[in-house]
Amino acid sequence: MSDSSMAIQIEGVYKRFGDCLALDDLSLHVGYGEIYGFLGLNGAGKSTTIKMLLGMIRPDAGDLYLTGEAVDAGNYALWRKIGYLEEVAFYPDLTVAENLEIARRMQDISDKAAISRVTDQLKLTPYINRKAKHLSFGNKQRLGLAKALIHDPRILILDEPINGLDPAGIVEIRELIRGLAADKGVTVFMSSHLLEELSKLATRVGIIHEGRLLEEVEADQLERELESFLILDAKDREALRRTLTEGGYEFKIDPQGRARLTDERAVQSPEILSELLVRAGQPPTKVDVITENLESYFLRKISGKAEARS
Repeated sequence: MSDSSMAIQIEGVYKRFGDCLALDDLSLHVGYGEIYGFLGLNGAGKSTTIKMLLGMIRPDAGDLYLTGEAVDAGNYALWRKIGYLEEVAFYPDLTVAENLEIARRMQDISDKAAISRVTDQLKLTPYINRKAKHLSFGNKQRLGLAKALIHDPRILILDEPINGLDPAGIVEIRELIRGLAADKGVTVFMSSHLLEELSKLATRVGIIHEGRLLEEVEADQLERELESFLILDAKDREALRRTLTEGGYEFKIDPQGRARLTDERAVQSPEILSELLVRAGQPPTKVDVITENLESYFLRKISGKAEARS
């Protein structure tokens, strides 16, 4: 049953492609004005979910709603509320202005000033008369975003929106998205495999893996949950291990034969361990504090879920 208080509703969705179960009982809810980060490795089900939200493919079971209305490719009134950037699509031999003019007409927008508004928003005005095929990849991405925003949508659906952007462009798009949500109440649903960027922008993050929603967390909490560990190495590895044991440190040996410590006192103060090893006549050849990446985080979470089920 639809809930009009939710901008996006996905309820018990399944989708299979042949022998591949792409989505497995996926449910999530996104409120109005929220920036929801949809996080997952490549192949996790992010793009399949977005295609379903856009009415491009149908679920085998389950329901999807946008602004309380069932997702239906034939519901033209619904699509006037939705802006999306899934893959950057444009007419390569037409200029930026001509591409946006087509988008304006397709959205039945009478105000021609909508074109200048979005080109100003996305810093595309200097390229307004340049053919799309001659734009840099980053500016092609901006053109795609301009098409998504030209009709002032209530919901903005973005698949990897910062791909190809330089650091300055990433900051600009980040501020634009944040402003749309804060100032206009636009709901933003954005997928990415980049935890760092999502954590800077999203208010909440849903983690999908193998078609299932693994967990939902506040974005800042997710970043705090990434584990850090200390890697130590020395010429005499046996002496290194003996010194660590005598010092009361617990450690594991990684595949390269180095000592791996997750003890907070070791991670927070690696210099103390370095001094300990030097005094023991075993100066370290490597002292490296590493924060796990997204893939490692997923593997740890998945391993934990598997152990809980066994």
